[in-house]
Amino acid sequence: MRKIAILSSILLTLLLTATPLSLALSSTADNSDFFYQVQSRYVLGTPDGTNPQGLPLCTSASVVNLICYSPAFIRSAYNFPAGLDGTGQTILIVDAFGSPTIAADLAAFDAHFGLPSPPSFTIFCGNGGCPAFNPRNPHDPIGWAVETSLDVEYAHAMAPGANIVLVVAATNSGNALNDAEAAAIAAFPGSIMSQSFGIPEVFLHANNAQVLQAHANYAAAAAAGDTVLASAGDLGATNGFSIANALFPSSDPLVIAVGGTQGNPFKAPGTLTPCAGTCTIGLAKIIGPCAPGSRTTLLGCSPAGYGGEMVWNEAWLPAATGGSPSLFFSTPSYQSGLGLSTRTTPDISYNAAVDGGVLVYTTFLGFPHFFIVGGTSAGSPQWAAIFAIVNQARALNSKGPIGFANPLIYALTSGQKALGFHDITVGNNQELGTPIGFSAGPGWDDASGWGTPNVANLVTDLS
Repeated sequence: MRKIAILSSILLTLLLTATPLSLALSSTADNSDFFYQVQSRYVLGTPDGTNPQGLPLCTSASVVNLICYSPAFIRSAYNFPAGLDGTGQTILIVDAFGSPTIAADLAAFDAHFGLPSPPSFTIFCGNGGCPAFNPRNPHDPIGWAVETSLDVEYAHAMAPGANIVLVVAATNSGNALNDAEAAAIAAFPGSIMSQSFGIPEVFLHANNAQVLQAHANYAAAAAAGDTVLASAGDLGATNGFSIANALFPSSDPLVIAVGGTQGNPFKAPGTLTPCAGTCTIGLAKIIGPCAPGSRTTLLGCSPAGYGGEMVWNEAWLPAATGGSPSLFFSTPSYQSGLGLSTRTTPDISYNAAVDGGVLVYTTFLGFPHFFIVGGTSAGSPQWAAIFAIVNQARALNSKGPIGFANPLIYALTSGQKALGFHDITVGNNQELGTPIGFSAGPGWDDASGWGTPNVANLVTDLS
């Protein structure tokens, strides 16, 4: 199994160590750059996984019988409405390096799972040319290519009527991604922007120029009616360090931070048993009869709605959802009633388990294959699709785009939240080997935010 590590030799080029708590960004800019990392975990499927007709069980190259979901299982579990598909809306998927085969891969993914092509798919490289794909680049272009495939395919799968714009930065530096986002925000007002990447706040200075530039981008996006999301991280409450710290840019007060969940009960790899009727296999329910088949898949299963969830914390990887008080940003007004001392993530959550991951199709390695992908990276593009559906519903009600949605989400009544979210009350985000974590509980918490969506109900509430 290949796992994307947040901490690598790249970080040797970053900025010093943790800084003291600072509740506001200084107007003085430090021009030192930093490098973002993708927030996903994945395994490469075996050749049997290249044609996964026996969902929801797949075999990877190193782990036998992982639960794996196609778009239909996710749409069923989270109750996506049948009559809305994001028509008329635009989703911006921001990634570094991109993937040289993404257009063909999206077409093959759609054909395999019976999805229509998006109304338009655009690769937007800002004000410069698109970068050449170089797998030997030390900044993990292969990981970013898997991320690109995940983001594009699942934003489209959840909102197949929306336009998809892949915003490609030349590198994963703060400068490059900020420049690409600034150009995209100007070019596509009223859109929804997904960022499945981040950097631990312990590597940032409060006066870092890239943080200030990113925050200015998010302010411009809010003014343009854009919705901006970011993954909350895959290394627990500490990002692998000794102190609690959030992942930037999810910690920015103008960004909706997306945390992670896994099935409850969580089925450890290889432990799924035959199903005679209706069974819960973590996030999803399935309808049998279905039993292990000759290709190590479950045969004859179909999606049957929502199962259950807990905080994402897969010790076998190990990995856990981010979620923590910010070292830099003061408590925003929409979080003022929660008793917090700083901006705290996440705001919302989504399925992030690898054993319970989604199937992502790629050919950039030179051969067709499915990856089984998890991480909080999976949640950001799919929540972007949800907001595209919200904006479609708002347009039908003669309303403009929802824009920065956190004030509306936090202001929902308790009854609306009970219908629009699955409240996650089990589990914690203390990653194995780290000293700090936060537990889930009723209502908002810094392990799962408000929880995961019941999309049909939430769209009604927000539109």
